[in-house]
Amino acid sequence: MASHKDVNKLTAAGVLISLGIIYGDIGTSPLYVFKAIIGDRLITADLILGGLSCIFWTLTLQTTLKYVIITLQADNKGEGGIFSLYSLVKRRAKWLIIPAMIGGAALLADGIMTPAVTVSSAIEGLGIIYKDLPTVPIVILIITFLFGIQQFGTSFIGKAFGPIMWIWFTMIAVLGTVYVLSFPEILKAVNPYYAYHILTTNPEAFLIIGAVFLCTTGAEALYSDLGHCGRSNIRVSWIYVKICLILSYMGQGVWLWQLQGTHLGQVNPFFHIMPDWFLIYGILIATVAAAVASQALISGSFTLISEAVRLNLWPKVKINFPSNSKGQLYVPSMNWILFAGCILVVLIFQKSENMEAAYGLSITVAMLMTTILVSIFLIRKKVPYYLIGLFLLVYGIIEITFLLGNVAKIMHGGWFTLLLGISLFSIMWTWSNGRRIRNRYMRFVDIEKFYPILGKISEDESIPKYASQLVYLTSANFATEIESSIMYSIIQKHPKRADVYWLIHVDVTDEPFTLEYKVEQLIDKKLIRIDFRLGFRVEQRVNVLFRKVVEEMVANKEIDITSKYNSLKEHHIAGDFRFVVIEKVLSNADTLNLIERFTMIYYGFLKTFSVAEEKGFGLDLSFVAVEKVPLIVDIPTDFQLKRLN
Repeated sequence: MASHKDVNKLTAAGVLISLGIIYGDIGTSPLYVFKAIIGDRLITADLILGGLSCIFWTLTLQTTLKYVIITLQADNKGEGGIFSLYSLVKRRAKWLIIPAMIGGAALLADGIMTPAVTVSSAIEGLGIIYKDLPTVPIVILIITFLFGIQQFGTSFIGKAFGPIMWIWFTMIAVLGTVYVLSFPEILKAVNPYYAYHILTTNPEAFLIIGAVFLCTTGAEALYSDLGHCGRSNIRVSWIYVKICLILSYMGQGVWLWQLQGTHLGQVNPFFHIMPDWFLIYGILIATVAAAVASQALISGSFTLISEAVRLNLWPKVKINFPSNSKGQLYVPSMNWILFAGCILVVLIFQKSENMEAAYGLSITVAMLMTTILVSIFLIRKKVPYYLIGLFLLVYGIIEITFLLGNVAKIMHGGWFTLLLGISLFSIMWTWSNGRRIRNRYMRFVDIEKFYPILGKISEDESIPKYASQLVYLTSANFATEIESSIMYSIIQKHPKRADVYWLIHVDVTDEPFTLEYKVEQLIDKKLIRIDFRLGFRVEQRVNVLFRKVVEEMVANKEIDITSKYNSLKEHHIAGDFRFVVIEKVLSNADTLNLIERFTMIYYGFLKTFSVAEEKGFGLDLSFVAVEKVPLIVDIPTDFQLKRLN
């Protein structure tokens, strides 16, 4: 993988890839934002200038200041996103896992809404030329294509889409500039007075602010895709993107200025600022850009799920790495969940104006959670408390206001996003708490007590040899202890004689790409423990990692893995390796309270869809034995048993 410094290096290619990967969502917002702000309201100078002023200052305060300048500082060895941020601050307080899970679930819900809204908005532009055109089948076809190409990796997508997005941003800037030059007075909308005036005098201020928020919905993707593009490339590319967006909105404002005293109806200002001869080309470019728009949240969703799996906040799922570029990954299960969700949104809401009511609620919640975590990060960086307090006050007011504006949409479609977010949060909460409950009842014993018997079993030829090298995965954090189930497996369940017993422990670190290990010879050349320290973005291919360690130990003459069978020993043939995975099964839940029982039932249901532990650790299945043992949570002793003669 590329190094942290390489990714953060400012290059023309990096800027171009940034345009293709992360700005689709926020970059295509001019397609629907002004249309949503005007709605069925009477077009007035106050509404136009107030809407433009709200857009300008939202992009400045929310996107530029909060995300591009402040949040991108929370760089976890080149990685961004709410779970990377959580990894940086989680040692501060246990409760921080809650905002991390809420924010992660909200971002995933937004990843389902984004493709449906943006693609529908673009395709509906064809209705200007072709009346009564059925748009839903076209939207479904484009979304199917978009999710189908994800398996080739976001590096491929960035290289293919970067130039297209550059054309898109240049196009909207030129179209907007033409109108701004004809009426430069529109630029006075940058005065924050107009935003203040519309929000304090208009009785529908909350509905307006809910529509304005749509202009910054892709801001979270800037941070989520830090690992794909690097901080410098994101910051430089954002300067160009923001200028293009402002010019597009201003141009639409000039066009609307001519319609004061009327209603907009079904007309979309974005398409009507295009010359008639350019309309078909503009719609085509908008359609392609809308397809790219989904990429920001899709690639961010893959990053989120990958990190959530490593942090034990999501069931183990298959994760592919389609290229050698840092940050490039593909999660098949998440890809098709997002795809199914997008198709469902299109079928339920049909038109973009219906989807807009459901759009934005989840991302507002995600931004609030990021604000909480960033404030803790700033404490960790020893930023003065008065500045942290100012940060919390300003963005708390802004985002709670946006949230209230979006809450008004719940009855008009926001219920769907809310339902999605709650469902995704329930998975994270259940998986995290289910593991906690399970681990609470795991029994550990002092391993030193078993040293003598392990040595004797290894030499006892009356016991058939189970394997030359026998390997167990252990969750014991200390070398002095071991799960009682492992000792039961070796000694009692079916005595397992081996030349060497290996214990492997995997510790997930707070940094993304740690790759370290430590070896302890508990019984010299008989019982060996290996502790791997792997970053939360490192694929846990234990089979490959273990083999690498053994090869190094053999080269250093720390261990001899030559088979002890006489016929093989004289030819210096290595002995066989066998992994044993202990799977804990909940046997009795009588001592759990009602919430914990439901949690464990849901946890068990989720586990049926997760990748098996042996596959999750990348073990060679031909050398793995899985043993199921009861996770005994209640051994009743308060009874008397009467014996009959």
